Amino acid sequence: MNSPIASRKLLVVEDDEGLQRQLRWSYEDYDVVTAGDRATALDAVEEHSPAVVTLDLGLPPDPDGTSEGFATLDAILRIKPGTKVIVASGHGARASGLRAIASGAFDFYAKPIDIDELGMIVRRAYHVHDLEAENRRLTAAQAGGDVLGGIITGAPEMLKVARMIERVATADVTVMLLGASGTGKELLARGLHEASLRKGKPFVAINCAAIPENLLESELFGYEKGAYTGAAKTTEGKIELAEGGTLFLDEIGDVPLPLQVKLLRFLQERVIERIGGRRAIPVDVRIVCATHQDLEAMIIAGRFREDLYYRLAEIIVRIPSLAARHGDATLLAHHFLAKFGREHGRTFKGFTPAALTALNDWHWPGNVRELENKLKRAVIMAENPLLDAVDLDLGGKDAASLNLKLVREDADRKAIRLALARTEGNLSTTSKLLGISRPTLYDLLKQYAIES
Repeated sequence: MNSPIASRKLLVVEDDEGLQRQLRWSYEDYDVVTAGDRATALDAVEEHSPAVVTLDLGLPPDPDGTSEGFATLDAILRIKPGTKVIVASGHGARASGLRAIASGAFDFYAKPIDIDELGMIVRRAYHVHDLEAENRRLTAAQAGGDVLGGIITGAPEMLKVARMIERVATADVTVMLLGASGTGKELLARGLHEASLRKGKPFVAINCAAIPENLLESELFGYEKGAYTGAAKTTEGKIELAEGGTLFLDEIGDVPLPLQVKLLRFLQERVIERIGGRRAIPVDVRIVCATHQDLEAMIIAGRFREDLYYRLAEIIVRIPSLAARHGDATLLAHHFLAKFGREHGRTFKGFTPAALTALNDWHWPGNVRELENKLKRAVIMAENPLLDAVDLDLGGKDAASLNLKLVREDADRKAIRLALARTEGNLSTTSKLLGISRPTLYDLLKQYAIES
């Protein structure tokens, strides 16, 4: 017996003693606890806290109905809301299935029981339970300030970056963050500032790529009244506004060469002159910069000053892409789903297995920013309580061509919709046309959120 799996408690609620024995034998890899009625089942839930429960709706004193089964389902979820309850019934399968899912069941299975298929559902329930538990653990760690700047991550690659920044935060050195667009460079810069001795002073950020070249100098250094047409009053630049604190120069690689000279002088002498001014103004500012560009290649090409690079790159931190942060796509997706759900007044139960697979397999060229945008759009547009890969716009050619599971699921959807169209929605005829049982068709319709 495999001990890690055997340590998992599985509660089987079934009044048929013969079926109890069969299920216990079939689930010998789990620590199976059985119950034949509601009271015994609830005692078992209290005592063993099983992650997964299989529940027959036909329990005494209503073995030929479903009332006692649904009462048991409600009670289990009231006692232990995170329990994954898999409901089985032979009484009005479709209606019972719809009611069970609406009542909070993890899944529904129509009798007679196929041990192999039910076993697959049980394994999937444990997998989802584990993912949710990990999500709660990491979210709690993040809320407790364990990760720099409130970054949501569980990936060793990103945790290593956070720890490195924490180590250099209290040293008054210039830090350069290197990473692709959307990897969270500004969030890390803010985290660095908050962990530094300057945290009580301003954090001022400027995106050097977002400001026209002819305006960037005045944004950084400020200008005196009358310095040029339209300069109606003396205005402090971003460097002055960051006095005593941290200045974050995002996309430093987009600073034009003439302005690089003036920036270098500031870094060397720690004084500035406003445009149109003659007075040297001392400034105490820590510089943190970031770019997605290859500055060393730009130096060779003559587009970035080597002396400025070495002034800025006292400490270099390389930020991994989201694709390299294993497991973070799923973790962040749950975070954004909850966030945007609250903002837009919508409630979702989570993601389908296909969506979770797609989230982990997608290459995320736009990194966290791309993931955030996809979740925001999905929350606004999705019609079902479980988001699918199609809702996330991850079911396209690129994703499917790399993942056989998505290819099969896409083919399933097309075949089911075509069969429903040909049979004018007759489920019995549709199941025969597809060569599957009606319970299997019901499961697929629910899984893929296809209206029958």
